Amino acid sequence: MLIEFSVSNFLSFKDRNTLDLTATSIKEYEDSNLFSLERYDLLKGAIIYGANSSGKSNFIKAMSTMKRIIFESFEQSSTSELDITPFLLSTETENTPTLFEVVFVIDEVRYRYGFEVSNTRVEAEWLFEATKKLEKPLFLREADGIEVMKAFPEGKALESRTRHNALFLSVVDQFNGETAKKIMHWFSNFNTISGLSHEGYKSITFTMLENPVTSPVLKKFYKELDLGFEDISISQKPFDPKELPADMPEGLIKQLITDLEGAFRMDIKTVHSKYDNNHNKVCEVEFDMRAQESSGTNKLFNISGPVFDVLHDGGILIVDELDASLHPLLTLAVTKLFNSKELNPKNAQLIFATHDTNLLNYGHYRRDQIYFVEKDQYGASEIYSLVEYKEEGKTVRKDRSYEKDYIEGRYGAIPIIGNISNIIPTWQKE
Repeated sequence: MLIEFSVSNFLSFKDRNTLDLTATSIKEYEDSNLFSLERYDLLKGAIIYGANSSGKSNFIKAMSTMKRIIFESFEQSSTSELDITPFLLSTETENTPTLFEVVFVIDEVRYRYGFEVSNTRVEAEWLFEATKKLEKPLFLREADGIEVMKAFPEGKALESRTRHNALFLSVVDQFNGETAKKIMHWFSNFNTISGLSHEGYKSITFTMLENPVTSPVLKKFYKELDLGFEDISISQKPFDPKELPADMPEGLIKQLITDLEGAFRMDIKTVHSKYDNNHNKVCEVEFDMRAQESSGTNKLFNISGPVFDVLHDGGILIVDELDASLHPLLTLAVTKLFNSKELNPKNAQLIFATHDTNLLNYGHYRRDQIYFVEKDQYGASEIYSLVEYKEEGKTVRKDRSYEKDYIEGRYGAIPIIGNISNIIPTWQKE
């Protein structure tokens, strides 16, 4: 379970910014939107708003970058770069490390893990554990070395095996450290996906539709959304070179034939009813999902795999531009899955960025789940929650119209648009 994620000096984020999923003392939607552990009340997710170029995608990219560095760390060579871009609009930060940190719970134990990295090396790294309220370090890494505590014996004798550009946690995992393995498994369920480039996720959906346990749940979801088809047919077909475009360069065709020899492709069809003039059903017709269904239907199908995968197994799903190509009611249907005790028995958490302001009214989100991202005049992004927002020293009341207030600029994080009516006359004069 995720408690906090923090980042600083990464892309548009200069100072330390934190998304906190600890439930505050407010009383909204307690039965559906939060869950309790032994020592924590946690939220089932967060929704992030902001203008274009405000930094929403950068914050989500920070999460995916942290995971990438962790999983690539051990496999890279000593000359590999970490592909980190700091905040470049300040002389104070352009040559200083980037920080990533997460606070999370595994089996009722709270961990705090983070690191500071430049493009060529790990500058600092730390892991803390708290079984009760008291937090104790398991290892601390600084420029002059790695200190392993008695409570972390699995890390002993591995300090010297850790390259300057590799994470110590990843090294300990490679040597089967028990705690390190648990943490790496937690990160394997810390998933970020794009709501814009979603084609790559349909293989997950395909796999879940092949599984007799998860297939009925997905098909029921599609049916309840009234997407216009009655069923889905899936199959695997061997790669056929004859299906390649005839105008493709000969050299590329030969390369693809070599690379894809023995491969299979997913064949996904939607099943529709065909009727006669008296509206009597006469047969069923299959449509090709990609070619004959809408972009919204294709997106919903593609991301439904990752969505139901995390609902089935537990974990965290982070989505950028969740609402792209989706009707607001479809976006609402996806978000409601996570607030369902029946469909989310393992308390999976959904964090997503969106421009769909309808959710501020109809999404039934708590004020501590609603986040805004805004850039200041110096190009630095800041993320803050609605429950933190103060207006004349007072917090926002729960009976406010959040959507109306947000559109009117009450909470910030919207584009500042000038007088557009002046643009055309000015252009015509020129």
